[in-house]
Amino acid sequence: MDIFLQQLANGLTIGSMFALVALGYTMVYGVMKLINFAHGDMVAASAFVGLTIYTQVMGQATSLGAVIVIFLLSALTMACIGVLLERLAYRPLRTAPRLSAVVSALGASLVIQNGIMLIWGPRMRIFPELVPQVYWDFSGVVISLIQVIILALSLILMIALYLFVEKTRMGAAIRASSIDQDAARLMGINVNSVIALIFIIGSSLGAVGGLFIGLYYRGITFNMGWQYGLYAFIAAILGGIGNIPGAMLGGMLLGLFNAFIAGYVSSTWADAFTFILLILILIVRPTGILGERVAEKV
Repeated sequence: MDIFLQQLANGLTIGSMFALVALGYTMVYGVMKLINFAHGDMVAASAFVGLTIYTQVMGQATSLGAVIVIFLLSALTMACIGVLLERLAYRPLRTAPRLSAVVSALGASLVIQNGIMLIWGPRMRIFPELVPQVYWDFSGVVISLIQVIILALSLILMIALYLFVEKTRMGAAIRASSIDQDAARLMGINVNSVIALIFIIGSSLGAVGGLFIGLYYRGITFNMGWQYGLYAFIAAILGGIGNIPGAMLGGMLLGLFNAFIAGYVSSTWADAFTFILLILILIVRPTGILGERVAEKV
């Protein structure tokens, strides 16, 4: 029972990070019908940006205010990069065949990954310990302060995003653009502004996810975006890509699945079982758990 509860806590922590990153994939796909393959590398870049802000701007301060500033500056930086990425790599190809946009996304991914390597080097960097090492032992189940922070803040951000999309006027514009961009334009919606907004939101959430990955695992590398981006992409497909609650659910389920595989089988087999799960979901429900079957315009 202790193993189950421990892996449950670990799985929810990991799953919340997957969900934050998956939201970036699902928001872009929901409006543009494009898989932003560069998103995972932007998540990796955010960890290095946070490291640089900590060492060069904040003077290695670890107070609560300094940590908040690191998160805000990192999110702002990645939001600007996200807008620039959309403007340079995706907007010129908006009317081109989908394959062109996919190739552009892969190219952007390689540019960002190699840019990280050139700026910060190919070796692993140790992420600073911004959160004190505090642990609670509940009858053999150990939970750390960083786990509580990651889970709580992730839930707050995901709920806030859901309420923003569902309850605000700009959220209505995002939902309208995801259904039909041409009709949204006829209704007076600036689709370019909507697309820029989803890149801002997705990149900011990915930045928070990247910082959480650095805080939780401590070691960051220039090519880690491929691994975490792939897991988040699987989470988005699992829940139903293009569906915001689906990305949240898919991230949590994938985190729990990986944790239980690591706890009861072996961490070596976690990747293999993850892809087996993905194949089964695609066979049984190709649109994902919360995905809906919709007719595609031709």
